[in-house]
Amino acid sequence: MTKAADFFARSAPIRYAGPDAVEPLAFRCYDKDRVVLGKRMEEHLRFAVCYWHSLGWPGGDPFGGETFFRPWMHGDDAMALARAKADVAFELFRLLDVPFFCFHDRDVAPEGDTLAQSTANLHAIAELFAAKMEQAKVRLLWGTANLFSHPRYMAGAATNPDPDVFAYACAQVKAVLEVTHGLGGQNYVLWGGREGYETLLNTDIGRELDQLGRFLTLVVEHKHRIGFSGTILIEPKPREPTKHQYDFDVAAVHGFLRRYGLEREVKVNIEANHATLAGHSFEHEIALAAALGILGSLDINRGDPQSGWDTDQFPNSVPEVALALYHVLRAGGLGSGGLNFDAKIRRQSIDPEDLLHAHVGAMDVCARALLAAAAMVEDGRLAGEVAARYAGWESREGRAMLGGERSLAEIAARVERDAIEPRPRSGRQEYLENLVNRYV
Repeated sequence: MTKAADFFARSAPIRYAGPDAVEPLAFRCYDKDRVVLGKRMEEHLRFAVCYWHSLGWPGGDPFGGETFFRPWMHGDDAMALARAKADVAFELFRLLDVPFFCFHDRDVAPEGDTLAQSTANLHAIAELFAAKMEQAKVRLLWGTANLFSHPRYMAGAATNPDPDVFAYACAQVKAVLEVTHGLGGQNYVLWGGREGYETLLNTDIGRELDQLGRFLTLVVEHKHRIGFSGTILIEPKPREPTKHQYDFDVAAVHGFLRRYGLEREVKVNIEANHATLAGHSFEHEIALAAALGILGSLDINRGDPQSGWDTDQFPNSVPEVALALYHVLRAGGLGSGGLNFDAKIRRQSIDPEDLLHAHVGAMDVCARALLAAAAMVEDGRLAGEVAARYAGWESREGRAMLGGERSLAEIAARVERDAIEPRPRSGRQEYLENLVNRYV
């Protein structure tokens, strides 16, 4: 089997070389030590490489099989292949000089014939990770359990009509949460890929929501029981693979958390491509999560507007990412979260070097976007325009109405008494779009 050091045709980590760099594999904007708004770029962006797309995806699609043929994907000894994959993964982390990575349990360790065997496999690879992390810079941003690939989960995990499937999912999450804790993970993610329905003809929505609420409560309780200080995150997505998923978007997740009393315990991990599938912009979902107090972390990628499904491409639009990061900065940052590249290279990008080019380009895009977002924050004109638009609410009467000091009758009486006739004012959208374009 190919050694990790031989998989990539280079040994030196990729470094910042400035905007005029000729070398293709060099950072032109991402200077991890550059200070932006009082913090180093690396501390703002907190990049993470995802294990599943970068190391686990074979390049297949619904119409054709694998195209990558990675050396760790074929062989008789599943654990030996998992260890070889880990070697290449940590070499990728080193070459990119990223601070974090993320994984599902089934990305890193093979599923066994029983849950006990699967858990033993996971712990064995976790021990390998721990040893590698002692010698490496990289840390774990978050772990998660794959509760969607195996046939047992075809009708959901927490929302499954079979309570034994619910119980199995509980056991699987317990194992991964404990491994994440043991590896110093800073968050734990739950993605309800099959927590939804294909048809209402066989679905009891109320029952399934209660099951999901109980499941999440159990996870939160166990987090506190084992002393895990990280954040529990839910990743919204409206559909795919189900017709409708209960974690449709940020608003739906917030309503769900409020219903089950978990709004102070759980935040959201927002993915750009999932936001667009829900009919929103990435910027919208981040701004709403910040307003609701549940902004946690980001999966940074993009979809293809012509395709209409979850294409999981690497980000390449500075304006779109800049507006997203503007709201992150305005919210005070991501805390324990980060920017995870939940993105995969294209099916025809079969060379190992393509993995490096994809990440390097995306990291530069995010760095340029961060500088633009920081400039918008420092300049203050965009925020000033928004504040001016709502300035009336800071008046004595505005505060009194909003603060519950006026009844409907009292408000109506003032309008009649003072002969109030509001006049429409321009929202100045075109001016604001032009203003943003000065930064990006």
